[in-house]
Amino acid sequence: MTDFPKPPFDRQRQLTPPARDADMDPRPDYGETRYKGSGRLEGRKAIITGGDSGIGRAVALAFAREGADVLVSYYDEHDDARETCRLVEEAGRKAVALAGDIKDAKHCRRIVDEAVSVFGRIDVLVNNAAHQKTFAAPEEISDEEWEVTFATNIHAMFYLVKAALPHMRAGGAIINTTSVNADMPSPQLLAYATTKGAIQNFTGGLAQLLAERDIRVNCVAPGPIWTPLIPSTMPMEMVREFGSQVPMKRPGQPCELAPVYVMLASPESSYVSGATIAVTGGKPII
Repeated sequence: MTDFPKPPFDRQRQLTPPARDADMDPRPDYGETRYKGSGRLEGRKAIITGGDSGIGRAVALAFAREGADVLVSYYDEHDDARETCRLVEEAGRKAVALAGDIKDAKHCRRIVDEAVSVFGRIDVLVNNAAHQKTFAAPEEISDEEWEVTFATNIHAMFYLVKAALPHMRAGGAIINTTSVNADMPSPQLLAYATTKGAIQNFTGGLAQLLAERDIRVNCVAPGPIWTPLIPSTMPMEMVREFGSQVPMKRPGQPCELAPVYVMLASPESSYVSGATIAVTGGKPII
């Protein structure tokens, strides 16, 4: 619990999201030296959106070390995506990288088509990609910003689920990344927090719809996690003290979320559906 960096961090800001992993200090821990697999996802085929860095990269690495092949969906962070694929292939699994904008329903269908073409089926869909920005007042949020946040964070999940379901068999799993903001919305993240509440509701309803198909649907609610999203979307002073507000007094590292995604993807969690698993550094969600 204590073997991870704590704030205050060096002042840093990346002006243009999506940010790059290489420019962060300290670098996020994806589990390269920590995560040890045990075959829990042997032979499974997974799609992970936002898989180039952050939580997505940690999940891709863990899935691969557990025996899964992975399609890494990402926006345009080509260097980061190549590194994720290298980690997957280093674990002896197949990796496919596909760049593009998930706000576009056609691209979401292309992601699914590519996974089916390469893997033959889809066992696990991880809807993880997200967009956020901080604003001090509602008037600062443009109509375009509101629409981009919803299109990225919740509309894309619907497009991907609808496209993937015909290729998912009994025993499949869908895992959506929500946030503690679904239950405790940060006022500075109004648009983002609103979509995260929608994701939690979407997950609960979808789990009920798909139970008869033996496909489970769950979501993970991270607290403050040290990913490239943070220095590219928050003021420098917030970045400097990021994570200090939770009981553990530090942000979580991406590798600390990956085991939860593995559990939810694994047949071992056969009776877990419609759940929200919080990973918050000791801060309870309401």
